Amino acid sequence: MSMTAIGQLGVAVVGCGLIGSRRARTAALHPRTRLCTVVDSDAARAAQLAGGACDVTADWRSAIERDDVNVIVVSTPNVLLADVAVAALERGRHVLMEKPMGRTLAEAERIAAAATASGAVLQVGFNHRHHPAVSRARETVRCGGIGRLISIRARYGHGGRPGLEREWRSDPVQAGGGELIDQGVHVVDLIHWIAGMPRSAYALVQTAVWPISPLEDNAYGLLAFEHGVVAQLHVSMTQWKNLFSLELHGDAGAVTVEGLGGSYGVERLIHVDRAFQGGAPDVHEERFEGEDGSWSSEWNAFVSAIDGGAATAGPAEGVAAMRILEALYRSARAGTPVVV
Repeated sequence: MSMTAIGQLGVAVVGCGLIGSRRARTAALHPRTRLCTVVDSDAARAAQLAGGACDVTADWRSAIERDDVNVIVVSTPNVLLADVAVAALERGRHVLMEKPMGRTLAEAERIAAAATASGAVLQVGFNHRHHPAVSRARETVRCGGIGRLISIRARYGHGGRPGLEREWRSDPVQAGGGELIDQGVHVVDLIHWIAGMPRSAYALVQTAVWPISPLEDNAYGLLAFEHGVVAQLHVSMTQWKNLFSLELHGDAGAVTVEGLGGSYGVERLIHVDRAFQGGAPDVHEERFEGEDGSWSSEWNAFVSAIDGGAATAGPAEGVAAMRILEALYRSARAGTPVVV
């Protein structure tokens, strides 16, 4: 596999929307990666992102075949994620693919099998793991900083927008699901990252405001674990204001993440120590202001994995998130709890 320059990996970004643009800029700024080409069916959008600094094409297959490309970033609508990722892996390219890992558990398993067969690095775009408050909250739990974990409460949402029903995210064939698979996959991944695989799942979904039926603009879920932890989640396209909240409760205290920066508000880590003698607990807050560094942190981890470091959010983690999502959707259809 060739390098575009000594020590550099050639990168092709397939999909030039908001997330693909972020990925392209991150790759262009990293000393180990060089942006070779961007791919999009919208030629004007691709050209704008390239800015004359790299090639532009509408053919993702030709980008995968280029000798100077070592890495494929897949940031397409969900309907194309599996086809592009599998083709890239079969060609021996390293892949960073956006969440979710396909539209279905079957697609995720197909991608994972291709990654195993190829030996290339596959990382799923769970950038929320790389927010400093989120990673610190998980470490606090792992180090026993809140005692024994007993429950998780997660909320994530935005307000939607006019014309939402005309976007690909509102097409069942292209998206595979509504808000649960869109923002909910981040929440599900974080719960799995912190607490492991749940034993059972129960969910309700609703289409309350936006005309996107049969897809949901709200989803409510309960996950039960063998070790007694219970996780509850609510993801929504009907928040009046963008919201992210992740609460981890233990028998000796709690740690909470509020905000993700930008329109979600300043990212804050709140640590509560239970007052065992009664009364108000001790509360400590840390704020993480400034630009969102999760994208560059995630890219650093991806490049490190290519260089032989430990993989983060690899095929197993992507499949696990899809397995939990599949159980939640299955429960919502059945109206009963289901085994994950």
